[in-house]
Amino acid sequence: MAKIIGPVTINLTQSTPVLGRSKARLDLASATFKARKQLRLTTEVPIASGVRVVKTSEYKEAAACLAEAFAEDEVARYFIDVPDLEHWSDQEKWDLHVDILEYTTYAHILKGLVTTVGNFESVALWMPPGQNMDDLWTMIRSGMWRLNYRLSKEGKRRFFDEFLPLLHDAKHAALGDRDDDSWYLVYIGTRPGARGKGHCRKLIEHVTRQADWEGRPCYLESSNAANPPIYRKFGFQARRTIHLQRGERNVELDLMVREPVDVEKGGKDI
Repeated sequence: MAKIIGPVTINLTQSTPVLGRSKARLDLASATFKARKQLRLTTEVPIASGVRVVKTSEYKEAAACLAEAFAEDEVARYFIDVPDLEHWSDQEKWDLHVDILEYTTYAHILKGLVTTVGNFESVALWMPPGQNMDDLWTMIRSGMWRLNYRLSKEGKRRFFDEFLPLLHDAKHAALGDRDDDSWYLVYIGTRPGARGKGHCRKLIEHVTRQADWEGRPCYLESSNAANPPIYRKFGFQARRTIHLQRGERNVELDLMVREPVDVEKGGKDI
């Protein structure tokens, strides 16, 4: 969150008139540079119009929005439409789909940033720089631990042994040393009846403006082939494509990175 920037102290130590003036200019330049850098890293951009942060008491509503948005998404269904759950009814599979998104949403409320537009018409789940939801307390509070019992044997193999390690390694390969210093767009979705209203633009730009001020990249994985052209409009560029391979056919995810824009230089990439 935003931090209060303390006053900058400039020491003007003067040994001789000429050297003293030179040192004063150097100290002033150094202090100015440090202050500007600190400002870029600690200034919080105001909430965009119509965007608000989701509270813990609202996690079910936010998850319900994502469940509708990803109802037929191949990655979301990858852990549910498995051979050892063929005997399950459609309702049982839907309930598991909703549960997974409720656990994930709650974990991001605890450790990340969850935002929405309208009456939960669109929702975004972000993981800020330096944060993750892997600690035991978050796993317990969010209910993520229940996936060990809610997923089937094949579902657990796909989720824990394939999906999570693949995403972890792919993100690190794409960002390198900046992996822990980036904004990660984990989910963004809009209810079918609310699409075309610019909700996703508001949710994305709310964080990309923050990332630009901080000089940090943004990262996402897209599971829908129609979405990369949309993300490119917000400055994301494709890096590579990865595949989930335990299903009847491979499921593709496009990895995309948005480099920060230098707001002090008129929109040039840093």
